[in-house]
Amino acid sequence: MSARQRGVELYYWPTIQGRGEFVRLLLEEAGADYVDVARLPGAKGGMAAMMRFLDGEEAGALPFAPPFVKVGDVVVSQTANILAFLAPRLGLVPADEALRAEASQIQLTIADFVDEIHDTHHPIDGSLYYEDQKKEAKRRARAFVKERMPKYLGWLEDVLARNRKSEGRWLVGRDRTYVDLGRAARPGGRAAADRGVLEIGAATAVQPGGDLPQLSRAGCARAAPEGGTRSEGGAVGGERWIG
Repeated sequence: MSARQRGVELYYWPTIQGRGEFVRLLLEEAGADYVDVARLPGAKGGMAAMMRFLDGEEAGALPFAPPFVKVGDVVVSQTANILAFLAPRLGLVPADEALRAEASQIQLTIADFVDEIHDTHHPIDGSLYYEDQKKEAKRRARAFVKERMPKYLGWLEDVLARNRKSEGRWLVGRDRTYVDLGRAARPGGRAAADRGVLEIGAATAVQPGGDLPQLSRAGCARAAPEGGTRSEGGAVGGERWIG
């Protein structure tokens, strides 16, 4: 029985998009039957339900941290691993083994990108608040926008251009896959704007079956004004970075 038929239980922090958004995008695009468990009220949902898995009180593989999913009796964690597990069952990756491996390597690179974005506002210690490392965070953010972000976006542009099967529209194969949804998730948000650093946010304006935002490394240089500050609207100089 497929994930679409069984239904998927998604477990992630209920108040943020974060890495869980990559899984939500996949499930929404596929029209899958799923429930965001930690956002449910009552005894069967909420943080308590998620913590039972993390504390080892539930059967199945032990997750290190959210996100993780439960399909039937199977528990799968780590974002890229979850996507690679669900995508074949939901028709969002080619059947060809080599293309599936390529999709996985792209998603793992996107995960590296997300980690570097996160570290711009936790450059000293992930357990410290941004306010405790603000000076270092602004310095790291400027360097990231100038050096690292163009490298990631440029690589994704090159992958798109090389995919002749889709005439440069999709990253892998002839049609949209889960990694196209992943590359549409983008940094941004008012909180990040106020801080002057980068933050991963929701993949806005992505409608199931519709076109995705275009990549652009051309705006990267414009996205790092002197002093490392950002505009009130949540995007540097009006630019949206992955889109």
